[in-house]
Formats: sequence, C-alpha cells, structure tokens
Amino acid sequence: MSVIYILLAISIIVAIVFFAAFIIAVRRGQYDDSYTPSVRMLFEDELVKDKSDKSIETNKD
Repeated sequence: MSVIYILLAISIIVAIVFFAAFIIAVRRGQYDDSYTPSVRMLFEDELVKDKSDKSIETNKD
C-alpha cells in the first residue's frame, strides 16, 4: 500500500515540473508565431457568402 503513496507523490511532482516548464516556455515566447503574419498576404482569402440573400428568401412567404 505504501508503494501507491510513493508513486502518487512522484507523479504529482513530475506533473508540477512539466507544468512549470510549460509556464516558463510560454513566458519566454516559445509559442509565439512570428512566421505566419509575414506570409499571410500570400494566402488567398476565402469567399464569404452574403447572409442577406437568405433573409430575402425567407421573407418571400
């Protein structure tokens, strides 16, 4: 039974270490995307359908 307590304590410590590493990485800007904004103008925009056409069709009743 004491093995379960030891494994539980170790797993909580490992989880805290990984969470702290994640927080440090976020604060240092590890996940900031500096590449996509510079090439965004090269991507084609998707066509947006007008919602006004649907409202005209429903009001014809």
